[in-house]
Amino acid sequence: MTPGTGSWVVGVDSGGSGLRVALAEVVAGGPGPAETVVSRTPVRTGEAGIDARHLLEQLLPMVRGLQDRGAGDGRPVTAVAVGAAGMATLGGQLRAVLPGALEEALGIRGLALATDAVTAYAGALGQRPGAVVAAGTGMVAVGTDLTEWRRADGWGHLLGDCGGGAWLGRAGLTAALRAHDGRRGGSTALLAAAQTVFGPPAGLPGKLYPRTDRPAVLASFAPEVARCAAEGDPVATGIVAEAARRIADAAEAVCPRETDGPPDIALTGGLLRIGDPLLVPLLAELTDRLPQARVVPPAGDPLSGALSIAASLATGSLRLPGDPAMLHLVTPGTPRHD
Repeated sequence: MTPGTGSWVVGVDSGGSGLRVALAEVVAGGPGPAETVVSRTPVRTGEAGIDARHLLEQLLPMVRGLQDRGAGDGRPVTAVAVGAAGMATLGGQLRAVLPGALEEALGIRGLALATDAVTAYAGALGQRPGAVVAAGTGMVAVGTDLTEWRRADGWGHLLGDCGGGAWLGRAGLTAALRAHDGRRGGSTALLAAAQTVFGPPAGLPGKLYPRTDRPAVLASFAPEVARCAAEGDPVATGIVAEAARRIADAAEAVCPRETDGPPDIALTGGLLRIGDPLLVPLLAELTDRLPQARVVPPAGDPLSGALSIAASLATGSLRLPGDPAMLHLVTPGTPRHD
């Protein structure tokens, strides 16, 4: 029997919409069927970064509840993998607190603390070389040749996330306001759509600037831009084509060039639901820039990726490279700074 099979592992996906936790038994080839529980309360982020104590207050009762339902035979949790939005830049407290706290509470022997882009990668492609684009409200691309990670964009709606939902919605609203003002480059179709969604243009700044969820509000207009593009509006078509180019820029930057076989690229995220107006130019851009790569459908989501990483830790079969910011690994003998 492969070492670690028959044990239990936990995967965690922490993001802006809350916390998802899954428990699965390790079987040959990875995690078995999982039991999952969801909290709609996002983990707090403050001046010190992601709040480790707030995460633990939610995580430990969720794991114990899952153990009662799915792992009541007394076998302990062997490994935990946590994927969290902002881990790379805001995860210092998690790296300091979680190893000791989870070892004490659950007796775990292995812990992985990853950015949500890495768990998205593991869910989509597993442990093979390639690149994953996560395009939702924001946009980030990560890639690996299994020796190191590369990351492109993911800088937020003010500094980057180029081609993502907030970027696309903002570009559409800008074109709408240009038409309202009578400036070149405006779109009357987008102006009509903006008025339907947000009301009179004069009220738009007041509906956007004070909002703490401004990226999501901007992204809510992205489907309207895609609809106008599908109906033949040339300005909207140009905006969506530019979004495809920006997303391809990020994928090209992270996709490994030298691998034993063709690297895979997986496209993930809610923005892709706008369909052909974005997908057709994006696939054309990727084919032109990365002819050696193949675009494949994602096998799973970030939570399944976290479970996969945890199972690989439990069996000693993890091939994804460790990285202080992207994929921080704690195993027996790893120095800790509690």
